[in-house]
Amino acid sequence: MVEVSFYHLQREPLDVALPKLLEKVHERSLKAVLIAGSDERVEALNNRLWTYRKESFLPHGGPSDGNASEQPIYLTTKEENPNDATVLVMVDGVDPGFKGNFDRCLDMFDGNDEDAVAAARERWKASKAAGHEVTYWQQGDGGWEKKA
Repeated sequence: MVEVSFYHLQREPLDVALPKLLEKVHERSLKAVLIAGSDERVEALNNRLWTYRKESFLPHGGPSDGNASEQPIYLTTKEENPNDATVLVMVDGVDPGFKGNFDRCLDMFDGNDEDAVAAARERWKASKAAGHEVTYWQQGDGGWEKKA
């Protein structure tokens, strides 16, 4: 059974919260695939992951970087898993059909966008109906708080 965790962004935008979650994935020696809604978003996140903090290094790459199979964190717009990742990160409302190929899926959505929240609720229902273990995390004063 796949664990699908929904991350409701309220206090920090994606480009601030995402690197922190990806650091935790990498610290556990896990590989991740991040699927975004557009090539422009992939490029923006790729650039952000290089510059989000001076004192850290988060190894990652995308289609333009090559060596996809060797990237600990791979950014793409396609349903693919070229680095044999066990963690799938979804942004921009992307809902790929191959979630069952991963141990854990992280669905990050903008809690300040009513349409994004409504779409996340539908993805939650669909994930639950598909038999996935579903959890819900919300940004609080002390960081992420598990709500369901």
